[in-house]
Amino acid sequence: MAEDIKNVNVEEEEDIITLEFDDDTAVDCYVMGTFELDGKEYIALAPEDGTDDVYIYGYKQVSDEEFEILEIETEEEFDAAAAEFDAIMAEEEE
Repeated sequence: MAEDIKNVNVEEEEDIITLEFDDDTAVDCYVMGTFELDGKEYIALAPEDGTDDVYIYGYKQVSDEEFEILEIETEEEFDAAAAEFDAIMAEEEE
């Protein structure tokens, strides 16, 4: 599960999100996409640091121009969302 997010900044043109964590670190990520599982929406973010890491968070569309990134509260929910993301990526590779 991920660290607590303190702030999120979005650069619309490039679909870049800057995550600012409670420990004052910041990570620029590009939006890989959103997906749904069991009636909830999730967002997959890839950091621009050259690693193969993927961050998965809950996702809630607030308006046409605004959304929220939500912490995934349980390890079971996170594991299910990560498995769904892996399945989606496997389908796209075929």
